[in-house]
Amino acid sequence: MAIILPNEDEAKRLLDFDQKFPVDILDRTLASVNMCIGELPQRQYLQKVLDELKQHPHSWTVVEGILELSTYDHSKYFALQILEYVIQTRWKVLPPQQRQGIKDFTVGQIIKISSDSELSEKQRTFLNKMNIILVQETSQNPQLICTTLNTLLRFLSWIPLGYIFETNLINTMIYKFLNVPLFRNATLKCLTEISGIKATQYEGQFIELFTSTLANLKQILPLSINIKEAYGNGTNDEQYFIQNLSLFLHTFLSEHGDVLEAKVDLHTPLLEALHYLVLISEVEETEIFKICLEYWNTLAADLYRESPLATASPILGLPTHQTPRRQLYQSVLSKVRYIMISRMAKPEEVLVVENEHGEVVREFMKDTDAINMYKSMRETLVYLTHLDYTDIERIMTEKLQNQVNGSEWSWKNLNTLCWAIGSISGAMHEEGEKRFLVAVIKDLLGLCEVKRGKDNKAIIASNIMYIVGQYPRFLRAHWKFLKTVVNKLFEFMHETHDGVQDMACDTFIKIAQKCRPHFIQVQSAEVMPFIETILNDLSSIICDLQPQQVQTFYEAVGYMISAQSDKVVMERLVEKLMSLPNSSWDTILNEASKNPDILKDSENLKTIYSILKTNARACKSIGHDFIVQLRRNYLEMLNLYSTLGENVLSCVATRGELVLKEPVIKTMRAIKKEILKLISKWIEHARDPKTVCDNFIPPLMNAVLGDYQRSVPAAREPEVLNSFAVIINRLENHIMAHIPVIFAASFQCTLNMINKDFEEFPEHRVNFYLLIQAITRHTFEAYFHIPPDEFALVINSIIWGVKHTMRNVSDTGIEIFWSNHNFSLIALDILQTFLENVQLQAGDSAKQSFYQAFYISLLQHVFSVLTDSSHAAGLNKQAKILAYMFRIIENGKVTVPLYDPNNVPNRSMDNRSYLLEFIGGLLKQAYPHLLDSQIRIIVKGLFDLNEDTNAFREHLRDFLVQIKEYCGEDISDLFLGEKETELAKAEEEKRKRQMAVPGILNPHELPDKQDNGLQYSMQN
Repeated sequence: MAIILPNEDEAKRLLDFDQKFPVDILDRTLASVNMCIGELPQRQYLQKVLDELKQHPHSWTVVEGILELSTYDHSKYFALQILEYVIQTRWKVLPPQQRQGIKDFTVGQIIKISSDSELSEKQRTFLNKMNIILVQETSQNPQLICTTLNTLLRFLSWIPLGYIFETNLINTMIYKFLNVPLFRNATLKCLTEISGIKATQYEGQFIELFTSTLANLKQILPLSINIKEAYGNGTNDEQYFIQNLSLFLHTFLSEHGDVLEAKVDLHTPLLEALHYLVLISEVEETEIFKICLEYWNTLAADLYRESPLATASPILGLPTHQTPRRQLYQSVLSKVRYIMISRMAKPEEVLVVENEHGEVVREFMKDTDAINMYKSMRETLVYLTHLDYTDIERIMTEKLQNQVNGSEWSWKNLNTLCWAIGSISGAMHEEGEKRFLVAVIKDLLGLCEVKRGKDNKAIIASNIMYIVGQYPRFLRAHWKFLKTVVNKLFEFMHETHDGVQDMACDTFIKIAQKCRPHFIQVQSAEVMPFIETILNDLSSIICDLQPQQVQTFYEAVGYMISAQSDKVVMERLVEKLMSLPNSSWDTILNEASKNPDILKDSENLKTIYSILKTNARACKSIGHDFIVQLRRNYLEMLNLYSTLGENVLSCVATRGELVLKEPVIKTMRAIKKEILKLISKWIEHARDPKTVCDNFIPPLMNAVLGDYQRSVPAAREPEVLNSFAVIINRLENHIMAHIPVIFAASFQCTLNMINKDFEEFPEHRVNFYLLIQAITRHTFEAYFHIPPDEFALVINSIIWGVKHTMRNVSDTGIEIFWSNHNFSLIALDILQTFLENVQLQAGDSAKQSFYQAFYISLLQHVFSVLTDSSHAAGLNKQAKILAYMFRIIENGKVTVPLYDPNNVPNRSMDNRSYLLEFIGGLLKQAYPHLLDSQIRIIVKGLFDLNEDTNAFREHLRDFLVQIKEYCGEDISDLFLGEKETELAKAEEEKRKRQMAVPGILNPHELPDKQDNGLQYSMQN
């Protein structure tokens, strides 16, 4: 298209600001000048007009019109030159309102172009010019510069990479803003965001960013500075800068550290950056330390996994092999080890702590953040140990000597050191561990002797107990040391300082679990097994312990006894262990036989309760062989249960249900509950189900079921239901003959308690479904022997449970139909099992009668739950049930018609055809917005896909997505099952990785075979 040269009159219109600005004349003028159209004098005149326009005081007012209306790029660029000229020459004399208007316009244009990736790429030059203008605008206003940098931070994660790496943006930030205190925090955050970008094609730019930032950083924070002190004395902005610096170093080194490692000339800046991170790791600020810890953990783990077998033992003079990468980081990691040891977080097992007032107290509330911090630090320190055994031992030994000689003595220093020593259990080779641990324990025992004051001794005792509890492998291999440690624990059990006795008992039970065989064997230079010594001195050992501590002690000794294989010896040890509680038991019950009011005295009741708890803890660890003790007191316990039940009933009858809140009545009920828990716990371990069923179950039923049925609802023990569920799960079909009696005594009365609403009697609800679940799984045939109306009630209760809105009951409702301890799915599990057992165990006549009576109803209810948003978490189980129900139709397992033949005009109708029509009708009625073609596809898929549960579930999910999106509902819950599976899989993979690294897992989390040193065979 030909360009028409503007005449003088037209050109003068460009300088007339009283009229609408002629953008088209500007386009022609600039084109004529740029393309040399017309004679030279004409072009010179036009250039003069353009210069006058650019310098005119009102020229900036036409910029917006030019940018909006011009079709000529040079005109738009000229408009930006006008803005630039105004900013450079007249910015400060413009009224504030006009300055703000120019800023808003510029920012708006940048956002408009940047928001469209195609447009921003097309107008890159224009956008760059706009950015320059914005910087020039904001450079006159410090606060606006900060706002601009923070705005840029939001853009960096999504704008095209070319704008970041192919412009001078990075250098501008580093050299213009990083050194300015007001801008350095925002600038460093932008550089951190850039550092996190994965773009290997810009490797050179990343290196330039790193080296330039580090060079400027050394001007702000010299390498010799004490950052810990600087942080403590700094302003908020200065402290924030150190935190941002830790994030920058963490991010850059995590993403691009391998680039720095690969180039020898970059090793020096790499080590300087690591030096800064070491200094920052000393700062006493938890959030900053977490950032540093995350990097050190990643680095140490990576160096270990690079060559796990490169950590050869330095024992016998064998050198520890160091890979080139490990050599590069060696000096830095030594400093990191020192910091980790000095700052070690408190383990969960430690109960004796120093509070904020400098007092030594017992910790009652668990600090979740501190526990998580400990786990991260423990893992990091284990990796650091593998990377250099010698160095970690040297640092710990030196710091321990400084505790002994007093040069670094403090509770905090001793605590962190001992927590660190305990945390690397299993990470050292066994011989090295032995040598090191012997020296540590000897020094700590010596320190305990020389230090005066209860607080000092409590702190030292706490640390000794923690360390010895963490090294069961060492204790098993050194009997004399094990014996010394246990005797020391017995001493600590008499120490009345808060927390010491608890830790002593906790440590004792850990040692008993891991070293149990050693206590029942006659050791070298001993005349009898140590268990005999413990039982002989039992009363003197536990005399200062509280009831809960005594119960822990009994469980611990029970683990020792459980290692005894000689039945005669075992029985004698159990009798000896239980002699003290049995003596108290006999005394109280003998007195009660003469005076029944003895069993109404609160102190006597508390004693009985404590005795039963002690029995339960011993039973837990001894298992089946606790039978010798249970048999001794069994009938007396059941008589006591009946007596206390009558006492409660009598009090309720005379004084009303409010009496149930009185302390004495509560204790009576607690005793009844504990009796049930003790008996069911033993039955769980019993080896001969038939003997148990013949000899122990009848008297139990006589004492418990009548009491449950006769009691008022508020006085019924929910533990009755749970105990019988546990018993049925263990005895299985052996208890079949007793199920009708159990059912008759517990089912109807409990159902009447819980079917009024979804909230009352929550314990009874859950235990009720656990009982139904147990019966359905193991004694399903018993349902054939109950009256039809009760059978219908069972089905209805399962349906009610499936539809229950209380999560942990509803999910129980679908396991009568899968095994899952999340009770929000139990009811679904029950239903699944019930349907399968109907097909497997019922006779053909009973089977078909069941289908005819309940199939359609069950199908409707499950569909109802499927489409209910509050039950979305149960999709997997719902899909399994529905797939099964359609599968048995498809396979011809249901031979009886599910419809009334008299009401069906089609004489060739069968169950499959009927369900196709029936389900289609239900869906059309419930979701009228669905097309007939959609409904046909949905229903057809229910039959075509039922052999493949996964495909069937996806088909159901597609259907649910359609109806939920139409209603505007959230669909994320439909994928909860997959998310849970992914999380479980990730957790399993993590566990496998941890199991492969000696020491990563706490020794008490390991199975005995892996804890005994076999995991070290690859390295030895």
